[in-house]
Amino acid sequence: MYRFAFILILLATALPLSAQPLVSVEWLQQNKNSPDLVLLDLQSNQNYLRFHIPGSINTEYGHWRTEKKGQPKLLPPVPIMEKLIGSLGIGNSSHVVLIPLGASAGDMAVASRVYWSFKVLGHDKVSILDGGLIAYAETRKYPLEKGNHQLKPTTFKADYRAQMNPDAKAVEQAVNSGALAVDNRTRAEYLGIYKGGAKERPGSLPGAVNLNYDWLTVNGSGKLHSVENLKQIYTAGNVPLQGAQINYCHTGNRAALAWFVSHELLGNHQAKLYDGSTQEWAADPTLPMDQQVRLSF
Repeated sequence: MYRFAFILILLATALPLSAQPLVSVEWLQQNKNSPDLVLLDLQSNQNYLRFHIPGSINTEYGHWRTEKKGQPKLLPPVPIMEKLIGSLGIGNSSHVVLIPLGASAGDMAVASRVYWSFKVLGHDKVSILDGGLIAYAETRKYPLEKGNHQLKPTTFKADYRAQMNPDAKAVEQAVNSGALAVDNRTRAEYLGIYKGGAKERPGSLPGAVNLNYDWLTVNGSGKLHSVENLKQIYTAGNVPLQGAQINYCHTGNRAALAWFVSHELLGNHQAKLYDGSTQEWAADPTLPMDQQVRLSF
């Protein structure tokens, strides 16, 4: 009996150290002294210097996106990402906890996009702090610090997962084969009332359904809905909980949050994020689009 209880205690102690996709402030406090834990603050550097969770390091979101062939805000090439991550002091054994500001669904989308980047690069030891820095500060129980904190640079070696980062051709093939395109933009963008850049056609990918990304957080905040609530939201939005799915928006940012919810929280491992999204798709006249409201621009 005592031996069994001892084993349970050991298991309970070990479980919090696993890389859960979404972690709480309480989890963070319980595991803050883990030697492999790296807290990666996603605020602007200016705000980070004013306040952050003790021990966290900072990276600005712009470093995680780049221009390719005239298209901005895409995942940088693997060698650049390896250099960036290693320069932050993050190695292959690091468990990275992403700390967004947490003021809005947009902040959680930023964290989700960086999370996806780690996953594409083959690094699974990554989590997001639910509610971000604001949730941490609102407890009024834990300290904040100011100034700069850095880790010693190290080596990070990627194991690139190409299947997680489909291009327009792969997305077209997937949609033609029955994958559901899920448009995570606003209703106006989805319908074709709003359009993106001057060379982009208004509308949505063929057969797409609309699930606005900010529905996934509580009142558009930085706090994600419970899994049960998320299931209801997906059902209301006509998005199946399982099956082939392509999440997209305009630049792959907002859709990253929906991908995170589908793939990581709801367990739909057939969900994929389309990084190029409509800024790529809508600018290519050879690719089909649905336009439910036809306005002259």
